Amino acid sequence: MFSYLSNMAIPFFILFVIVYGLMEKNKVFDTFLDGAKEGIEIVFRIFPSLIGLFIAIGALRASGILDQIISLLTPTLKILGVPAEVMPLAMLRPISGSASMAVATDIMKINGVDTIIGKIASTIMGSTETTLYTIAIYTGVVKIKKTRGIIIAALIGDLVRNVGFSIGLAYFVEKFLLTI
Repeated sequence: MFSYLSNMAIPFFILFVIVYGLMEKNKVFDTFLDGAKEGIEIVFRIFPSLIGLFIAIGALRASGILDQIISLLTPTLKILGVPAEVMPLAMLRPISGSASMAVATDIMKINGVDTIIGKIASTIMGSTETTLYTIAIYTGVVKIKKTRGIIIAALIGDLVRNVGFSIGLAYFVEKFLLTI
């Protein structure tokens, strides 16, 4: 029953929009074509930003720069109590959802889902956004060229959230919620 309803939801909605448009005496097909044209224009405006992001992600992963940055940060991470194993995820998550999903999956396979490292990784995945991707999309659509201030503020927010909130929440869940 529910499968049938869910399969019929989208066709019903499309039919509803067409009927409503005709009742309002709108040119439904012309309006659809205008929307499709605008969608294609948006794709062409954001495409260069996406290509740049994908190339940067590939270069970061292939070059080993991430591993070098993490090894430099390891002494500070130990002082803060941050497991170095989650840093590739914390660094890639603002850039790419698919790359961070692959890293999170590896973290879970190696360390397990019930370890503090697994919980921190889960918290990072569940409470973060692909910041640079989102900025590229939104600023590309509205044609904003000067994004330095936006990017700096967003990355500072990501850093504060990753270090503070994600680790704190993972410890809270482990100490208080999982012991009930």
